[in-house]
Amino acid sequence: MNRTVADLMRSNLLDVFNEPDPDRRAEAVAETYSEHVVWHEPDRVVRGREALAQRAEELQKQAPDWVFRPDGPVSVNDDLGHLGFQYGPAGQPPVVTGMDIAHCKDGVIVELYTFVTEVVEG
Repeated sequence: MNRTVADLMRSNLLDVFNEPDPDRRAEAVAETYSEHVVWHEPDRVVRGREALAQRAEELQKQAPDWVFRPDGPVSVNDDLGHLGFQYGPAGQPPVVTGMDIAHCKDGVIVELYTFVTEVVEG
């Protein structure tokens, strides 16, 4: 299945980082990213599907009641995708906002960049 850049951006946010079930998350990881995906976070670089899945699980364990929500539509320019996000407790205002930018090739994300644009102090 050759997925569009917009599909991949939504899957990255919702099917991977919001998925609490490890088996469903692993399936989404396999369908969304290249085997050798590189993910640039503000404080680290994660390499490979397995490391990315492990990092997604870590984020969920750090804030188990928090969810990611899209912040606007997906923007696409050739093989690049952009999606803003909000992150925080379900049903409450976001604590963190940011954006993901991904380079896609052959129906998967090969490189992902996450930017945090605001952290609301509590």
